[in-house]
Amino acid sequence: MEVQPLHLLLAQPHHPRLPGLLPDHPTYCLPSSRLRLRVRRRRLKPLAAVPSRRPHGSQADAPDRAGWEWAPNAAAALALQLAVCSLLFLFPSRARALALPSPAGAAAAVEAAQEEEDQEWEAALQKWKTKTYALSVPLRVVALRGSFPPSWIKDFVESQGKRLKFSPQLRANLDGIFSEMSQCMDKGQVQPKSAMAADIVSIGDSWLGYAIRKGLLEPVKNAEEHDWFRSLSDRWKVHLCRNQNGEADPNGSVWGVPYRWGTVVIAYKKNKFKRHNLKPIQDWEDLWRPELAGKISMVDSPREVIGAVLKHLGSSYNTVDMETDVSGGREAVLESFTQLQKQVQLFDSMNYLKTFSAGDVWVAVGWSSDVIPAAKRMSNVAVVVPKSGSSLWADLWVIPCATRFQTDQIGGRTRGPSPLIHQWFDFCLQSARSLPFRRDVIPGASPLHLENPVPEVPQDKNKRKPKLDTNLVRGVPPPEILEKCEFLEPLADKALEDYQWLVSRMQRPRPGLFGTVLQKISSVLNLKSRF
Repeated sequence: MEVQPLHLLLAQPHHPRLPGLLPDHPTYCLPSSRLRLRVRRRRLKPLAAVPSRRPHGSQADAPDRAGWEWAPNAAAALALQLAVCSLLFLFPSRARALALPSPAGAAAAVEAAQEEEDQEWEAALQKWKTKTYALSVPLRVVALRGSFPPSWIKDFVESQGKRLKFSPQLRANLDGIFSEMSQCMDKGQVQPKSAMAADIVSIGDSWLGYAIRKGLLEPVKNAEEHDWFRSLSDRWKVHLCRNQNGEADPNGSVWGVPYRWGTVVIAYKKNKFKRHNLKPIQDWEDLWRPELAGKISMVDSPREVIGAVLKHLGSSYNTVDMETDVSGGREAVLESFTQLQKQVQLFDSMNYLKTFSAGDVWVAVGWSSDVIPAAKRMSNVAVVVPKSGSSLWADLWVIPCATRFQTDQIGGRTRGPSPLIHQWFDFCLQSARSLPFRRDVIPGASPLHLENPVPEVPQDKNKRKPKLDTNLVRGVPPPEILEKCEFLEPLADKALEDYQWLVSRMQRPRPGLFGTVLQKISSVLNLKSRF
């Protein structure tokens, strides 16, 4: 095989397809600009003599199977020729300037040309970086006012960068958020500022089953793939996985993300109890003590009122069949229910703490998120979680089902929620976010501590600040009580029948006392476990 000298090869006129190396066919004629992107991955090394990889005298010196005899010098010359031809093919615009007398000179010229090209690429990259773009990723959240610290908003914006367009909006109560979404569904249209048009909203977990059945929500897609879901305990996952009917289903979808939780508690005035030589309240059965008749205010939630009766009788909040699961059957439930009506002066979720603060009643039964802040503003008040267990409540982040509304008014939300929803979920469930709950800045507890021990925090150095008398440890009941607490599950059909039976047997009380509870029980029956 004849090997041409390098200076003769470089002197040949440039041909775009390099005859003799590639067939003369247009398929092989590629633009040089594309090829430059490929060769930039590796910088060419200076050409030098290629030593033989096999020692002389070895079997490698024998002719190969094709009959060619390869000498070390011939192999080196061939390798050199192929390398130069490759350069000519890849850099045709610079080939004419590379007519150098030696391989070392050719390598130096190639190196200099590539250095110049690198500088051009670097300059172009820096120019691109200096350009500003109007691209922003929106995230609109509608939340309950006071349910998370305002510092979360600032911290989240800083963690996501300046391109985040974060629009948190606060509502006075969860009922208002739920009503906004329900009205949109009833009217078949959604306004841009409505809670239904948001990417994420907060609702109470007791509304979750009903909201799913009514089609107000869409599931959290691919939840199992994210760290925030893995950080939740199995108890949370059982509570949040539902089927399309809103019922607990381990094979169902994830419909919500918790960000705080608490319990129903009993608060009582210690000075009143001490003055009248009354024993402290420890459990549900104390609400039926004769000396407390007319001295109790309570929320008007049917599930909480009936639940207190069931717990008093030693049963579960989520009792399916009162006749078989309760000692004494439905008649025992009816009797205790009637007695509780006489004990409670006011059933009212909005004003039950006002009467307690004014001194009209000595005992208040309600949600810890309401009771604890009010109790801290008063003196000589104790707050307890009943030792036989209580109901658990949770505030959840959920995704409104706005995609079913065909309208241009809400823009991209019709194509699905913001891609940043999982970043927000991850942020809210980080261990650093539990600090406000441990310090009681926000009433409630972090979802991370539903089953895990609450970490210790430094004691408050302000000794003049009165300490609340409670068995809650930074919003969490003692472990032996917490294991007896329950989330409220959607009512089964048999339980709804028992509720209807109780309503039909109850005597109609005068307005302002128990009438509200009965009205809401009727709403439960009509709305299929709305509460």
